[in-house]
Amino acid sequence: GVTMLTGTFKECEAYSVCGRMEESFDSTLVVASAGNTARAFSRVCSDNNIPLVVVVPEANLNALWSIGPVGDTVRVIAAGGDSDYSDAIALADVITSLPGFVPEGGAKNVARRDGMGTTVLSAVDMIGAIPDHYFQAVGSGTGAIAAWEANLRLIESGAYGDKKMRLHVSQNAPFQPIHDSWTARSRSLVTIDDDAARVQIASIQAKVLANRKPPYSLIGGLFDALTDTDGTTAALSNEEAQAAARLFLETEGIDIAPAASVAVADLVQSVKQSTIGLADTVMLNITGGGFLGLNTSQDVRPIPATRVIGRGNFNAKHIGSVMAEIF
Repeated sequence: GVTMLTGTFKECEAYSVCGRMEESFDSTLVVASAGNTARAFSRVCSDNNIPLVVVVPEANLNALWSIGPVGDTVRVIAAGGDSDYSDAIALADVITSLPGFVPEGGAKNVARRDGMGTTVLSAVDMIGAIPDHYFQAVGSGTGAIAAWEANLRLIESGAYGDKKMRLHVSQNAPFQPIHDSWTARSRSLVTIDDDAARVQIASIQAKVLANRKPPYSLIGGLFDALTDTDGTTAALSNEEAQAAARLFLETEGIDIAPAASVAVADLVQSVKQSTIGLADTVMLNITGGGFLGLNTSQDVRPIPATRVIGRGNFNAKHIGSVMAEIF
């Protein structure tokens, strides 16, 4: 296990992204998030006095909390109403079009991918070999891309052989664009009706997996990672994920986040279907958890929204006036 103050592996990327910023960096970093990334960057930027704007869906504000106070360099902007992660990204894009604000970069930021890839490096260091399989629940799929890239670097190092982990990525049904696209072996992401997607996203428990525009099709994206590793995808229901979370708590003694429970459910299903062998080495990425212990033993505080902005006001004129007010 590992101790991370935000209960998410997104801390790995927050430290690597912020550590790559030069001391002369004088702009405000903007991060769009479904919740976990915002929580991680809020903590790291607060501790290091880095100006930050995190943009999250209003419905996901309950995912923003900290142990102890967050410094005044951090601002939280919520995309209002029934906005989802894609709306938060659209709002963040407007903010970064303004002078003095720069995007964190998402999947295209090598520091982000390298940070998340350290989970694979740590596992291989502990195991002494590259695992046969890698399981993770995905929204954007950046973590799985990072795992694939880390695997390729380990092969290039020559220290651990030439094995490629088979990627097994999962989504929370019924919101499953990556699963549907890969099942069809389509390089293009399936077309998603915005209204239908909002209904699906509202019904899933693992809200952080709700990304309507993942880096799936681009060169070096998730399609390529799955193709290169003969990967699989799965879509698990809320009920299957909840059962997996209970199993993990009973077996390992720790509560896990809804997204992580989706990955556990995929692993359980894969064992039952003999997709993996009982003697195979498996890396299961538990991307978040440990919240129950935090709530009872730590000074856990909500991080409130500085402003809530409805989709009708996603324009540079309005957003510019809001940014001028809060900075």
